[in-house]
Amino acid sequence: MITEENSDYKILETNLNKILNKGKAQLETERLKKEEENKETEFDKDEFIYQLQGEINVLDERERKIARMNSSSDEEPAPLYPPELDNLTLEIIYIALLYGTPNAISKFYFEKDLCFFSSEIILNLYKSVIFKEGEKHAPPQLKEGFNFPKAISELYDLKCAMAAAPLDQKYDFELIYRELKKLFILKRSYIKAPTRKIQDKILEIKSYIKYKNMSADEVEAAIKQINVTNRLSQAVLNNNIAEFWLDDKNDLREGIPLPFPVMTKVFKGFRKGEIMTYAMPSNAGKSRFTVNLACNIAFIHKKKVLVVSNEMTEDKMRLCLLTTIINNPEIQKFHKQKLVKNESELLEFKFRADNPKEVLLDEQGFIKKLDNETQEDFVKRLITISTEFNQILEVTKWLNEQIDNSVYFVHLTEYTNNDLHEVISNYMYKDGIEYVFYDTLKSDVNNIGNADELKKTATLLSELAQKFDIFIGASIQLSENSTLPINLTINDLSVSKTIKEVFDSLTLFKQIQRNHLNDYEYSDSDRFTNCKELEVFEDPDVRYYIAVIDKNRAGAKPKLLFRLNLAYNEWHELGYVKLKEKYSDLNMS
Repeated sequence: MITEENSDYKILETNLNKILNKGKAQLETERLKKEEENKETEFDKDEFIYQLQGEINVLDERERKIARMNSSSDEEPAPLYPPELDNLTLEIIYIALLYGTPNAISKFYFEKDLCFFSSEIILNLYKSVIFKEGEKHAPPQLKEGFNFPKAISELYDLKCAMAAAPLDQKYDFELIYRELKKLFILKRSYIKAPTRKIQDKILEIKSYIKYKNMSADEVEAAIKQINVTNRLSQAVLNNNIAEFWLDDKNDLREGIPLPFPVMTKVFKGFRKGEIMTYAMPSNAGKSRFTVNLACNIAFIHKKKVLVVSNEMTEDKMRLCLLTTIINNPEIQKFHKQKLVKNESELLEFKFRADNPKEVLLDEQGFIKKLDNETQEDFVKRLITISTEFNQILEVTKWLNEQIDNSVYFVHLTEYTNNDLHEVISNYMYKDGIEYVFYDTLKSDVNNIGNADELKKTATLLSELAQKFDIFIGASIQLSENSTLPINLTINDLSVSKTIKEVFDSLTLFKQIQRNHLNDYEYSDSDRFTNCKELEVFEDPDVRYYIAVIDKNRAGAKPKLLFRLNLAYNEWHELGYVKLKEKYSDLNMS
């Protein structure tokens, strides 16, 4: 029990009384002065909040001191959440607004399970509103779980000061309530989080670039995404890429340019607020085309990009990204390593030696891993004998440094449209991402094969693009049929044709069979002057695709020719394409 002889308590109480009496005396002096001068002074809300904060801190310290005296331990209990989630100023404003307008408790209230005031004094003031000042306005369920407020004599003066202050003229009650509710949601989730890793992710939400724009429901959704680890695999593709690679486990305004000049002109670039779609047959390179576009935006135009995939895994995406970065001439200007290396050689760890005669080589002329040589030892040896290997290491180091223009990745397995919405919106709020790719557009897990539901998914993406003013690119499946590439139409989609009306643009890609290359010609001009033949390459990986622009809200709908090599993820736009006149009867369009 606390006694009058307790010197620490008496000193603390004496100091507190001095502070409170001094404050009262000062306020009385100022009041008399105003009366004498017969004039009013403008209310200073910041000074008012500051003074309240000081008084509450003193009272809180006293209550903690009393609690320690009555406890068997002299140590103060460890906090349940970090100080970043506390905002005493916000709490004071909220409580002061309640005392100024007690009937607001009918709308702006916190039930027991979401009541996480950082101050015991603030909590008592809140409970006083529930049981006294605002009792007739408080919802019946609000009293459940709360005990009556603790009797503290100094609280009366605080109540009077808060009720008299014209804070309702200075603050938006709904906004203050929303911000405090967001903090309480974060606190509750932080306490309930099963691991430190999840706690850290929850804490990160408060640092999201657009956290201030988030509603309480969107904060809840962000927390939900963090916790759904069994269905969402997330990564920053260019983080730790060296470790990944070395491990043998392994509107009409112009947007930023595409890596293809004609397409840039036709579509007016990657435009925010729009959804761009592109269709290819199975295994024709939809994911690789996606990565090519994502890398262009991230590493040439220095923008953050999100890739959401239900097809390629994280490891496959990482390998594709590395392949693209190594071989892309425009990106080579930034990492300054001029080389060529295909995806298969990277995966199989095949490298050329500086001095082939001094090392053991395989039948293809690549450095051979020795018997019983660990991957770590092999890497160390490669560093000493292969310039090619060291060049790629430099590329991975450069990639790791691209923090401000990263390629973020989410692998969806079993998912709903709601999951897709939460993933995209969360990354937009968290990291300020404005460019998103979805590979491949499908209906959600509950509605596979349902054409109407697929249109709902497409509509969701379109609405997100418009709502957040972001660009969304999406790949779609093209049917396996006998239609000539030059004659592709919306009818060649393997999915519902009605989704076309949702898209801002739709491009249909299909390979020209090797024995039909001579049937086509291309030109730099849509007037087809100075037409060129399609060169036949010995390399079987070199392919020609025709890209038929079936829909374009920005204007023209030409047919274009691409030459590509998926082994290096190289895509080159050659120009406008058509059938030669002698084969024009094959053109059914």
